[in-house]
Amino acid sequence: MVNQSKFRNRMPGTARFLRQTAPAFLRVLHEDYSRNALPPEFKPRPKLWSAEGLHAAWLGHTTVLLKIDGFTILTDPVFSNRVGIGIGPLTLGIKRFVDVALLPEDLPPIDLVLLSHAHMDHFDLPSLRDLERPRTQVVTAAQTSDLLRVRRYAFVHEVRWNHSVTVGPAKITAFEVEHWGARMRGDTYRGYNGYLIEIGKRRIVFGGDTAFTDSFKQVKSSQPVDLAIMPVGAYNPWIRVHCNPEQAVQMANMTGAEFILPVHHQTFALSREPKLEPIERALAAVGSATERICLRSIGQEFHLTP
Repeated sequence: MVNQSKFRNRMPGTARFLRQTAPAFLRVLHEDYSRNALPPEFKPRPKLWSAEGLHAAWLGHTTVLLKIDGFTILTDPVFSNRVGIGIGPLTLGIKRFVDVALLPEDLPPIDLVLLSHAHMDHFDLPSLRDLERPRTQVVTAAQTSDLLRVRRYAFVHEVRWNHSVTVGPAKITAFEVEHWGARMRGDTYRGYNGYLIEIGKRRIVFGGDTAFTDSFKQVKSSQPVDLAIMPVGAYNPWIRVHCNPEQAVQMANMTGAEFILPVHHQTFALSREPKLEPIERALAAVGSATERICLRSIGQEFHLTP
């Protein structure tokens, strides 16, 4: 028999909690929906990029546009103003602080979309549908392609840790990071990757989303890494699943990276640290070699020419 007194004893406290917290929650929700995202300080001009060399623009969060010897890659594309669960025409989730630096119609033709894992702030379905093209291929983590309309791309590759796939001139190798891949509570089977991108003599690391791990050591070889795209935000209080800036620099150093592009900050309120703290700490972590932190604001560009 159910002990009804347990429920009666709990209900007054529960009701009181809801009465106390609901107004604050609704106030925050109202403020969030009425807040406008700020325009980015910079706007990239990829049409001016040469077909030679390495070019990169940070579009916001972990979305980076890369052009490597003429081959274009877009990492974890998120163009939506808000990311979360879609309910009809609405999205229930977090809102951007800063608008994306380029919209899909502003992009050059994309050869490859690179997806690290299925979390909604990295694997945004409306954005991915905007990128569906017969020429575009996708590389994604294991057991995540079911979220995509795969027939609308040229090809979708699922890649597991320590496996590689070739897309045009690019060799993409997945490696283990310290995170998780579930999109919802029940799909814990989904994979999550960091990537090494190799095109000609260029080597680029895309760390995706990760806590501190020494798995980045496996990327290092006699051939240098030109650029490490590393997450630096959302560590307070989520340090078990998101690295802090000092750890991001340490992991980039494990790869032997010459330059570091910090991402996963300044875009969404995912944690408690102040908005500019991640980039300030990343700059402090490289000491006097501040030029290694190659991009610091959304919309900035970086170029390495032959």
